[in-house]
Amino acid sequence: MAHTSSVICFHQRPLTVFASPGRYVQGPGATHELGRELQRLGLSGRVLFVAGRTAQRDLQPIWQQVLPEVGLEPVVIAFGGECSEAEINRLVVEARSSQAVALVGAGGGKASDTARAVADELNVPAIITPTLASTDSPCSALSVIYSEGGSVEGFRFFNRHPLLVLVDTQVVARAPKRQLVGGLGDALSTWFEARSVRQSCSHNMVGGLPSSTSSALAKLCCDILLADGPAACAAVEAGVPTPALERVVEANNLLSGLGFESGGLAVAHAVHNGITEIPGSHDVIHGEKVAFGLLTQLVLEGQPQTEINEILHYQKAVGLPITLAQVGVDANNDDQLQRIAARSVIPGESSHNEPFPVTAEALVAALKAADQLGRALG
Repeated sequence: MAHTSSVICFHQRPLTVFASPGRYVQGPGATHELGRELQRLGLSGRVLFVAGRTAQRDLQPIWQQVLPEVGLEPVVIAFGGECSEAEINRLVVEARSSQAVALVGAGGGKASDTARAVADELNVPAIITPTLASTDSPCSALSVIYSEGGSVEGFRFFNRHPLLVLVDTQVVARAPKRQLVGGLGDALSTWFEARSVRQSCSHNMVGGLPSSTSSALAKLCCDILLADGPAACAAVEAGVPTPALERVVEANNLLSGLGFESGGLAVAHAVHNGITEIPGSHDVIHGEKVAFGLLTQLVLEGQPQTEINEILHYQKAVGLPITLAQVGVDANNDDQLQRIAARSVIPGESSHNEPFPVTAEALVAALKAADQLGRALG
């Protein structure tokens, strides 16, 4: 895993760009500080919450207690579950009459993505309070848009990042272990994708060259996950926040968020997008699909077998997919593999951030080879 910070892309001459949320707050019981954090940002008046079921059940009583104490009025709207154009439009219509000064997205990655899109439509600040550490979505200024059936349709990019990201690790510790493991899969790809983007002198997700800072954060993210991932999973199984869980939650949310957006994406996330084309994958969560995409990327890049084996064994140990079957894909169905590969290499897709041309044919071969490595490991 050699660091590639020495790569300099003088021939392109675009600007280096690093972006981040305005403020990141994390810890046990952080929800109780939300009112004071919003007050600190100068907000007053009505605050609209787009909340998933867990957030409504566990956090809404706290919001109703702590926000009025600082002159803020919480108004809660239920999130429908899918970050789709239809859901965004529904919430925009419902939210316009609220005259809110800010919009809070509370829930998983799709709730975060939806809230950012609605806040952008309303031209108000976005605040994100994730109840899971399952994706690197909370800190970013983009949203992945899905069809009602669960396939990736496209992306929305925003000029503003969340004003505040607040993570209550007591809530995260009580979430299903699978969600944290999915976050490990999403975050684990961060360093390897950022490495490829830097080697190819490609643009990151905020329109510039990746900085040394973003590369270092992406590498730190990987190091934390490899060191603390199993212990963090044990903490979630026990339902308690521990130092290892705190470090992994920071890696999944903050370091991966900064690393993927300012470091850039490559094949792993492109393969995720391709896998969503297969109906059997729709019950597989985002980070699980990214994890198999990472194995595919490492095989496609021809990385040393020692590196591939390290990631393969880690993913098996924490419960991430290592075969196509585990992400809802039939490895013997050439039509499915062709659909995944074709979607993964459409113009503008992040697969083209590799330091070599990526074709559908090469991706099909890498998918099959990665699957075989996973099946051999059992």
